[in-house]
Amino acid sequence: MTPVSAPDAPAAKPATRMVTLAVDGRSITVPEGTSVWEAARRLGIDIPVLCHDPRMKPVGVCRLCVVDAKGQRVNPASCVRGCEEGMEVRTDTPDLERRRKVLVELLLADHPSPCERQRATGDCDLEALGARYGVLERQRWHRGGGGPAKPADPSSKVISVDHASCILCDRCIRGCDDLQSNEVIGRNGKGFLARIGFDDDRPMGDSTCVSCGECAAVCPTGALVSRPVGATEAPRASLKAVKSVCPYCGVGCAITYFTDGRTVVSAEGRESPVNHGRLCVKGRYGFDYSLHPQRLRRPLIRISRPRGALSGEVKDSSAGTRRRKVVDYAEILPHFREASWEEALDLVAKRFGEIRAASGPGSLAGFGSAKCSNEEAYLFQKLVRAVFGTNNVDHCTRLCHASSVAALLEGIGSGAVSNVFADVKHADVAMLIGTNTTENHPVAATFFKEAAKNGTKLIVIDPRRPHTADFATHYVRFRPGTDVAFLNAMLHVIVAEGMVDEAFVAARTTGFEALKATVAKYTPEFAAEICGVTAEEIRAVARTYGSAKAAIMFWGMGISQHTTGTDNARCLIALCLATGNIGRPGTGLHPLRGQNNVQGASDAGLIPMVFPDYQPVEDAGIRARFEKAWGRTLDPKRGLTVVEIMKAALEGRVKGMYMMGENPFMSDPNQNKVRRALSSLDFLVVQDIFLTETAEFADVILPASTALEKDGTYTNSDRRVQVGRKVVEPPGEAREDWRILCDVATRMGYPMRYGSAAEVFDELASLSPALRGLSHANLGDAGKLWPCPDPETDGINVLFDADFPTPDGRGRFVPAEWMPAAELPDGEYPMVLNTGRVLEHWHTGSMTRRSKALDALEPAAFAEIHPEDAARLGIADGDAIRVTTRRGTIATTARVGDRTHPGSLFIPFHFREAPANCLTNDALDPFGKIPEFKFCAVRVERIVPGS
Repeated sequence: MTPVSAPDAPAAKPATRMVTLAVDGRSITVPEGTSVWEAARRLGIDIPVLCHDPRMKPVGVCRLCVVDAKGQRVNPASCVRGCEEGMEVRTDTPDLERRRKVLVELLLADHPSPCERQRATGDCDLEALGARYGVLERQRWHRGGGGPAKPADPSSKVISVDHASCILCDRCIRGCDDLQSNEVIGRNGKGFLARIGFDDDRPMGDSTCVSCGECAAVCPTGALVSRPVGATEAPRASLKAVKSVCPYCGVGCAITYFTDGRTVVSAEGRESPVNHGRLCVKGRYGFDYSLHPQRLRRPLIRISRPRGALSGEVKDSSAGTRRRKVVDYAEILPHFREASWEEALDLVAKRFGEIRAASGPGSLAGFGSAKCSNEEAYLFQKLVRAVFGTNNVDHCTRLCHASSVAALLEGIGSGAVSNVFADVKHADVAMLIGTNTTENHPVAATFFKEAAKNGTKLIVIDPRRPHTADFATHYVRFRPGTDVAFLNAMLHVIVAEGMVDEAFVAARTTGFEALKATVAKYTPEFAAEICGVTAEEIRAVARTYGSAKAAIMFWGMGISQHTTGTDNARCLIALCLATGNIGRPGTGLHPLRGQNNVQGASDAGLIPMVFPDYQPVEDAGIRARFEKAWGRTLDPKRGLTVVEIMKAALEGRVKGMYMMGENPFMSDPNQNKVRRALSSLDFLVVQDIFLTETAEFADVILPASTALEKDGTYTNSDRRVQVGRKVVEPPGEAREDWRILCDVATRMGYPMRYGSAAEVFDELASLSPALRGLSHANLGDAGKLWPCPDPETDGINVLFDADFPTPDGRGRFVPAEWMPAAELPDGEYPMVLNTGRVLEHWHTGSMTRRSKALDALEPAAFAEIHPEDAARLGIADGDAIRVTTRRGTIATTARVGDRTHPGSLFIPFHFREAPANCLTNDALDPFGKIPEFKFCAVRVERIVPGS
């Protein structure tokens, strides 16, 4: 992996002209076009402003920032006035200050003081200016009685709206439009009655607002204020600010938490190369799960059988079962007793040791977590390999992008993303396929939408219409499971119409002739019959992608979670290689990682066939290096994957398991099989923050820590390693996960002693070539990309500019033939089930369903069905329905809408009262060993009341 070289970089732009000016008598040189306000800010000169935010385009609405520019007839607004050579600017003349004072007085005349923001956090900008100019308490003007009082809008679950506090600065509109590209907010009315509105003039809670909170974050007054989520809000000056990382998706937004020392009060986005201060609803309002009263506080030991309050198989969850949102502690805890850490850890070490001695190392297995830090992932796989003596260790990457990584390793020698997601701004074309980015990676989606508004052509391909389709040049809704046919047809057109980058293919790839022969039969007409789209649609998309000078590709689990997931990704890699779209800015391959640390957990070796940094366990030389480092003889055979481990448990081959932060009872396919497998184990340890559905089956439960309660590093989808910092202490006797792992290993005869998480990271980096150049100490607030050969830089943004990390340095075309899904619709099960996430929730819901705001926004399970199917089945929006596959039945509520492909059903898998994975198929992709979450045959029926 080599840095971008000069020949491959974009053509150099003309040098920016620099200008020198004087602000309040102080000289400064800045690029021409820099605003006077910005130049003053760089000098530390504070020019008052209400309508401006440095992240947004200035508009000069409030007029408070006017300055005196020598020789100019009027006083320009400094936020919109560009700097010129030789300018002389005064910012604080008596006349300017007098005008500002009058403006502030006029604004305060209609402002309720103190407003809600001032009462909550003490940081209303308008009231601060009122105090500065001495007019907050002594106002000469007051609102007259000629107009009605402006109303409040309490409809949003997360944001309070008070129109009386609004000064019409338009920061909320620009935050919504320019930063988040949601375009919900505008102005309504005229004169005194003018006010902001949502979707023209709907209550905020009834609009298309996605509750990202950007409007409240940029609002300078109490017009838009985030409702308290954690502890009662307090003046920001009294709180400690802690820079950390969001614990949800793979975007890895930089975040600042505010704490009173006991608990988390609020969260804000902060500037970083990742999110530039932006957050989504989960990052801004979803932190209070860590404060939930159901947090585990002491170790628990099982005292009664059978395992799991739900241990009996349920074929029909719609008949007589509980419908609670989270595990019922009152029902489960009587089967356990509290224990000391010493007793619990001794029992864990004793039982694992006994199983290993009686049945061999292969009878033990471990599931780590992509929610935990790099350090914890590293120590967990080290525990399983060096102490248990087996490679039976895996995590949720097996359910996420395992097929993508298999294809990438095969095709280009690396499972890493080639370019960061923000590189979309350099692309002529961006293809988003099988990814509902606005809900799964909302902040990344803001950059995609922004790029589209700036001229990048989006190609959006998905059977279920994502919101990014609203910004697309092409939106393609093909039949579920027909990805390979469609992509091969694109390749056919690119070959037939001469859009192949012949020079790139000749110099940097192998296997093109075999690919060419395979795609020859996939004419657009042939593929159209399979995919259910027109031949011209296929040609149009192929021409847009194939003719681009720079095209980048993003995909999600709509590509990977199929029995043909590896073939799907092979076709994407082929498109990229055939057109030479890799190794340059605005090009490349980017599988959007799901969880916050799925990239880092994989990098750290939490995979059964590789050590840290994807070094094969079967390679004797590599294994010898780890044996020397760890002081133990290591298993030379590949371990079992997630689904294979469950199968082995069901068959009695795996007898003991350690699960850290994973909830496979909810996340794995074919839930009834998982139920039987967990019940078959001789001994199960669950280390988690809550009593999860999986913990119901445990023999020992160890109370762990959230990301807010420990130090550690996390690697986002971009390959950026960032530091998560401790904000508050864990509750009760709960401990940091990495310390628990060290205690277990030490009790099993393998001392693990580290003074800090930083020591663990540095050990991981010393064994990982890709992480060389990184240390915990040099990551800073923004983190760094790997690889980072020069510790003084941010790391390498664009990979594979000159060659690929393959034996011959070339990329490899791997042809794929279209194959149908493992289970097709028939007369008994005539529809197709697709599962996934919703914006407000995450994974199995153990965190987000315990978040007050997130649960209020999306409180209940549902199944999305197309209006045509609903009409045919006699189903109306809101009806109770029964959904059945060959593996089980659930009851849920119908949500009728046209996002879903006709003949398909979409069910999110967060909701335990209607568990989607009771229905899903555990058939595996033969290469990535990933289950087919995105396709199985299903029957839908309306539940007749009283039946």
